[in-house]
Amino acid sequence: MKPFIILLLLLACSSVGYSQTSKELIGKWKLIKQTNKGEVTTPKDTYQVFMEGGEFEGIHNGDSKKGKWKLSEDNKTLTIKISIISIKFKVEYFDGKKRVISSTQTGTLEYEKVSEDSI
Repeated sequence: MKPFIILLLLLACSSVGYSQTSKELIGKWKLIKQTNKGEVTTPKDTYQVFMEGGEFEGIHNGDSKKGKWKLSEDNKTLTIKISIISIKFKVEYFDGKKRVISSTQTGTLEYEKVSEDSI
């Protein structure tokens, strides 16, 4: 019985320490909620697309901007650069389906991953 309990505790601890890697970031993410200076909005038609090789595309109301992205080695900072603008986001939370990032410029942004079928 003790080995079973120890195994359960180890599994619980490993799931708490889970963090997303660059590979899991690849794909299309839809912005579902933005909180900035206490104001909460639910933007429509706003996406981030992360591609292999650090390529990035930001889409808002049909307008598209291309750029670069990089996730820090400790998976705690996501940097997105479009043209001459570069923003470092603090990674608050993320897994394979949900991602929460924040910066002083944008506030807190919550994203959901879009399924491969709808890309």
